[in-house]
Amino acid sequence: MPKERPLWRGPAFRLCLLCAALFLCLQLGMRRSWCPEEKPRAPPPSRGAEQRPGAVAAAVSGGRRRVTYVRSGRRGSAEPACCALQPPGGRRRKTVRWHIELQPWASPTPSLSYEALRFLKYISTSQISCEHMNLNSLKGYSETSKKPWSVCLDERFSLIHQIRSKQCRLYSLGLGNDDNQFEIGMANSGCEVHRFDPSIKSAHIQEGQHLWYHRLSIDWRDPNPAIAAHKLHSNTKKLGTILNEFGHQKIDVLKADVESAEWKILENLILEDVVEQIGQLVFEVHIHWPGFEVSGNDSTVVRYWYSLLRELELKDFRLFHTYKDLSKPQMFLKKEAFNASSCYTLSWVNTRWK
Repeated sequence: MPKERPLWRGPAFRLCLLCAALFLCLQLGMRRSWCPEEKPRAPPPSRGAEQRPGAVAAAVSGGRRRVTYVRSGRRGSAEPACCALQPPGGRRRKTVRWHIELQPWASPTPSLSYEALRFLKYISTSQISCEHMNLNSLKGYSETSKKPWSVCLDERFSLIHQIRSKQCRLYSLGLGNDDNQFEIGMANSGCEVHRFDPSIKSAHIQEGQHLWYHRLSIDWRDPNPAIAAHKLHSNTKKLGTILNEFGHQKIDVLKADVESAEWKILENLILEDVVEQIGQLVFEVHIHWPGFEVSGNDSTVVRYWYSLLRELELKDFRLFHTYKDLSKPQMFLKKEAFNASSCYTLSWVNTRWK
């Protein structure tokens, strides 16, 4: 009788061992593809380590320090290093909010008259009193501005304390406006002033110790990189993007005279929560037409304007000063009605600002 071979020496047993080995190798390979090795992360920046003008940006990459300078486009000369550019992405929290909440209509049936009267009453009524708005008390300020740019200097708000300690920061958004005495006065008082104007000739210009001019236009959206690459001297960005790139976490005063782009810029600041990083807003608003990329019929446009300003109120901003410019045409959405000027300068203070 033939002797039986052990089971472990049979072909079926060997085939099972081979299949098990293949299955184990496959499992190990899939685990490596799903869970790649983690690279060591750079330590987060310490709180309060904001970059100041004249500083050099240093980023940790692969254990080495990478130093970035702001350079001039001219050969053989370097512009003054202004603001250290941070890597893209930054620390700003991304939001998913796309639209503001529209307020109910001012009347049961949409009406331009009711919307206009509600809006004009709202911008003409102070929500909080401010006793000290005169910049003449600040060192180096001379009253030669063409229009009042009022900021609240009461002791209960932080701006006056920031000015005294030389810690304040002003951003000024403009389009070729020669009326820069407000910025000069704030710079002479020790504030760090950044004026953004796409019409200047150089990328960055420093005048004095605290005043900077930047060839940048602030918009409500970042440009398409493919389109921006064809415009050599055009640089348009959102304010939140500029704050990230400059390494600035707060602005004590934001002044804006952007010729009807203010409504969409203000909307962007609200939707992306950038407005919470601002202490005071001084905006020139234009109401003789809807503004850039603001659509709808007249009553819808005014409802949108009013809703934007109510959003500021929900963010704890309070209107403390209104200037009605009587030198401008008395027009409201291309109509000589409602006893309105086509241009107002509105000043708000963030009551939560520390």
